[in-house]
Amino acid sequence: MKNFIKKFESYAFVSPLLVFVALFVLIPIIGSIWTSMFRDVTFLKMKFIFLDNYGDLLRDEGFWKSLRFTLLFIAVTVPLELIIGTAFAVVLDLKIPFRGLLRACVLVPWAIPSAISAKIWELVYNYSYGLANYILLSTGLSEAPVNWIGTDIGAFTTVVVADVWKTAPFVALLVLAGLQSVPSDLRLQAKIDRANFVQTFFLITLPLLKPVLLVSLLFRTIDSLRVFDVIYVLTHGGPGGATTSVSLYAYKYFLGGDFGYGSAISVLLFLVAFVMSVFYIKVSKFQDNL
Repeated sequence: MKNFIKKFESYAFVSPLLVFVALFVLIPIIGSIWTSMFRDVTFLKMKFIFLDNYGDLLRDEGFWKSLRFTLLFIAVTVPLELIIGTAFAVVLDLKIPFRGLLRACVLVPWAIPSAISAKIWELVYNYSYGLANYILLSTGLSEAPVNWIGTDIGAFTTVVVADVWKTAPFVALLVLAGLQSVPSDLRLQAKIDRANFVQTFFLITLPLLKPVLLVSLLFRTIDSLRVFDVIYVLTHGGPGGATTSVSLYAYKYFLGGDFGYGSAISVLLFLVAFVMSVFYIKVSKFQDNL
């Protein structure tokens, strides 16, 4: 009887979390999978077509183009965010003047909503009155305004810069929390042994930060996989679909009223995120590093 009461109490404590996950995670996922098996187009009668949407999707060059862009976006932004965020965290962990103010300033970009930060960068890169072109023209580095978002490389660079500026502080916050847990005795011993700052960081601090870096890598990869707002505001997926992410590609079908096909794209995106998460956990032996 006592064991039953203990189990009941345990389930009672976690029941709010289970209800939350069921309502806001499991039910939407199941609903998306179910909808993806229908021809669910506005003004047309719903028709069960099983896996036809997925077959069309696998033959859809636009989907593969959006997936290639999304994976390239992850491959560029995530390493940059880890490197820059870690560098910020190391600097902010030092005993320097105005450290509290610097920490607040670094976290400002992360506190700004994504759509607003993307709008800020849109003003920076604007062809007619943007800050970037103003600096180039006023300093004589260019004789004519640069169409930053008008080329494939330029548009890709703008969204990468905007995303790294926005989310590198998030990585810095995680790494800074990890640095606080590094035993000060180890650093003191390294100082006694006449190890310089670089040696101390790479031989002592960085190995101890591995669990935090793995968490940051996992979070940022999954978040970058579903990138939407910064691209929607900055480039709208252009030019010519060159910066269309998978999330934006699915959104365009939802916006056009093709809910079945849009749901199929969303389900495949979920599967890609799931596979990447399992891959990170298995390859990095995540449990062994916690």
